[in-house]
Amino acid sequence: MSPLSTREVAAIVGIHRATLEEWLSKGRLKPPKLVRVGGKAYRIWGERDIERVKSYKQKFYRKGRGRKKKLVTK
Repeated sequence: MSPLSTREVAAIVGIHRATLEEWLSKGRLKPPKLVRVGGKAYRIWGERDIERVKSYKQKFYRKGRGRKKKLVTK
């Protein structure tokens, strides 16, 4: 399997890229190896990384919960 981008991994797992980025930034998932090309850094995702994301999603992600209702006070 060739290395994948963050966007591709999110599509494979079935979540939005922003959700995956949030999990990484909040430390919920260990980020994969960074590779620098020119002035930019790219995450290189492997099979083990994808399995970790799938496992985390299965344990903690609940799609379709919706937003909490706002309390209306009069």
